Amino acid sequence: MATTTELAELQRLLAQLRSSVGTLRARYGDAPAVRRLHNDVERLDIDVADLSSALPAQRRSAESEEVVVVPDTPYDPSLWRDADDEGLGGRADQ
Repeated sequence: MATTTELAELQRLLAQLRSSVGTLRARYGDAPAVRRLHNDVERLDIDVADLSSALPAQRRSAESEEVVVVPDTPYDPSLWRDADDEGLGGRADQ
């Protein structure tokens, strides 16, 4: 899970990338490749913002989740007595 420090670093790098793409746009104009790069930076910006807003909610839910321990011991066969195998119908030994 991303930390606040990791998000800050990502935002800093994204700002550098945005600046570099701006320099390319000034040099090469509205070339198709420059437009695609600009759109990619915008998409990354949106994704980072979504991630930043989603993290606090994910941390709260992860902290409040109860851990359920499932034992490795075999289940009691009587639990499956009247169960059907999916797509195969009932068992013949019933």
